[in-house]
Amino acid sequence: MSTQIFTYTETFELELGRKLPGIEVGYHTYGSLNKNRDNVVWVCHALTANSDVFDWWKGLFGPEDHFNPDDYFIVCANVLGSPYGSTNPLSINPATGQPYYLAFPEYTIRDIVKAHQLLADHLGIDHIELLLGGSLGGQQALEWSIIEPERIKNLILIATNAVHSPWGIAFNESQRLAISTDRTFYAGSPEGGAKGLKTARSIALLSYRNYKTYSITQQETGNNIPENYKAAGYQNYQGQKLVNRFNAYSYWYLSKAMDSHNVGRGRHGVDNALSLVKARTLVIGIKSDLLFPIEEQQYLFRHIPKSAFAELDSFYGHDGFLIETEDLTKVITSFLKTDVKGKIIELQKIA
Repeated sequence: MSTQIFTYTETFELELGRKLPGIEVGYHTYGSLNKNRDNVVWVCHALTANSDVFDWWKGLFGPEDHFNPDDYFIVCANVLGSPYGSTNPLSINPATGQPYYLAFPEYTIRDIVKAHQLLADHLGIDHIELLLGGSLGGQQALEWSIIEPERIKNLILIATNAVHSPWGIAFNESQRLAISTDRTFYAGSPEGGAKGLKTARSIALLSYRNYKTYSITQQETGNNIPENYKAAGYQNYQGQKLVNRFNAYSYWYLSKAMDSHNVGRGRHGVDNALSLVKARTLVIGIKSDLLFPIEEQQYLFRHIPKSAFAELDSFYGHDGFLIETEDLTKVITSFLKTDVKGKIIELQKIA
């Protein structure tokens, strides 16, 4: 299924004061809206993903999975700044006739949500039965549920937070420092910063997995290997894999958007902002997550009024939200069937 494009031709005002002369939003839909218009599942994707959720969240989304197009009208939209169909730093700046590159305006999670609100209006969706996302996707979903609490009935937040932490910001800044050491980043070409992006991705991987993951998946089979280590090869491979499908400019701006995440900004604090969520909410944390420690999800659970909490004990760290789809399906099924207020959903007790 190819990416569809929604075009907004009016001026798009950004939270930090800059403007874009219209935007495009790439998106995918699966299934169809039912007669009661109450089967919409909207997915917010993570940092470098795209709107084809059937491609990257197999096991949870697909014809044979829990969220299937026979039962649900599934929507996933590409985030602002990402190169998969939405306006981004490689888009043409009408003022110059050239790509924006580093002249692209900085934007926030709230701007990403604003773009998706416009898409929802365009699609005639005034009620979202279930809104969910993990990591940066969870940040978007949480913001949307605060901005438009009446539009969202059920909310699932996975491996995410209310405020991006100093730890997370430090990881992102380290990645941007890596990109900035690549002189080609400032040369004004679509391939600019490629070597820096490869290094940045290598840094990010260390936060997506953990010591135990590497110790098992990248362990050498013998004791006499002096070079060409599995772990080194893995870092290089994954770094180049991202370079082949992404660009340094989008990565730069998206990491800054993630850093901007703070639901308390302009809302009299974080606790007050979380109290505005009206959706039935399931918060899922991953015990081995280094980047978004489980304490951050426990905080969300304590401060969102109608919320339940579940903990996944995944071997994969932060990336577990993309991999542990069988356990996610069990937890989500239980959540959708039960009264949730103040409830802790224990995976091992789910049939």
